[in-house]
Amino acid sequence: MPETPSATPLLDDDALDRLDDFLESDRVNAEALDLIGTHGFLVALAIAPREIEPAVWIGELFHGEPTFTNDDERHDILGLLEALKANAISALEQGQLPELPFDLELGGIPPEETPVGDWCAGFMEGVFLDEPAWFEGNEENAATLLLPFMALSGLFDDEPDMADFSSDTQRQERLVSQLPELTLDLYLHYRVPPEKPKPSPRKKKPAGRKGRS
Repeated sequence: MPETPSATPLLDDDALDRLDDFLESDRVNAEALDLIGTHGFLVALAIAPREIEPAVWIGELFHGEPTFTNDDERHDILGLLEALKANAISALEQGQLPELPFDLELGGIPPEETPVGDWCAGFMEGVFLDEPAWFEGNEENAATLLLPFMALSGLFDDEPDMADFSSDTQRQERLVSQLPELTLDLYLHYRVPPEKPKPSPRKKKPAGRKGRS
């Protein structure tokens, strides 16, 4: 049985702290994603079937234009966001698991009241940016793969289909522990097309022999 790959940090602690300080500052819209939500949002963009223009996803993440102190700060913050997304792509491309910025357990607390729920809500915000691309081709399969993120986000608690999930705490805990693997499953589904079977070789006629007329 193959070993589970170790989790790969997408930014170092210093970079995460700088990003967190900025996102929590009063220079950012109060509706903007926090660090945990931003992490989930950018991992979703790393997996997304189609590329989203930076101007679009940056505007969605911040809910408008933040107030940067100067061009250096703008370059630093936007560079950290781009780096997190690029590092997620690189890790998943190599079959590695992204390290998530929280403990992979709920401890009996409803997901939406934990960083797990915040991260999954941020992930789903990334999905919503180009929802048709995630579901076109095979809507049922896509819904199955995205179900853990949807259910743990708390954004769909009013949906009748989520009632059973919300009451199944053991299933919730199991899915939380599997979140890094589930992101890799999604990446493989959307970004790594299945190999096409090789065509059968054509039968060759012996050289120098012609068919009879």
